[in-house]
Amino acid sequence: MGLPDPVIELLKQHHAQQAKEAEVACELWTDTGFVFTTRRGQPINPSTDYHEWKRLLGRAEVPERRLHDARHTAATVLLLLGVPERTVMAIMGWSSTAMAARYQHVIASIRRDVAQQIGGLLWKPPIEGRTTGEEPSADGATPAA
Repeated sequence: MGLPDPVIELLKQHHAQQAKEAEVACELWTDTGFVFTTRRGQPINPSTDYHEWKRLLGRAEVPERRLHDARHTAATVLLLLGVPERTVMAIMGWSSTAMAARYQHVIASIRRDVAQQIGGLLWKPPIEGRTTGEEPSADGATPAA
């Protein structure tokens, strides 16, 4: 899966910091191959992840949410970006399109965009120089008189 350049940069910085932690820990360091570990290279306890999530919500002054809710947000952002469903399925690890209905939420801004698109289709502003009733050709140009 591709990552945005800023995320790659953050991961490089994290890797450098982790190398320093391994150096400080010396023989206490366990090389597990995990990207995120304790200061001694051990896997992070799942409850630590949970508590860090709650701390981040508090700092951001965001109402209480489950960590799993972030997955719904990610899926909805992909919908907002217009990412094709097959690509969303690959990114999210879904094998069924039914998961899109469960995770992607059609929010008000999506409804407004669709309404604007329909309005633009049904009530197109008149093209300058075209007389009423004149149909454009297949390429969109007004036929010559």
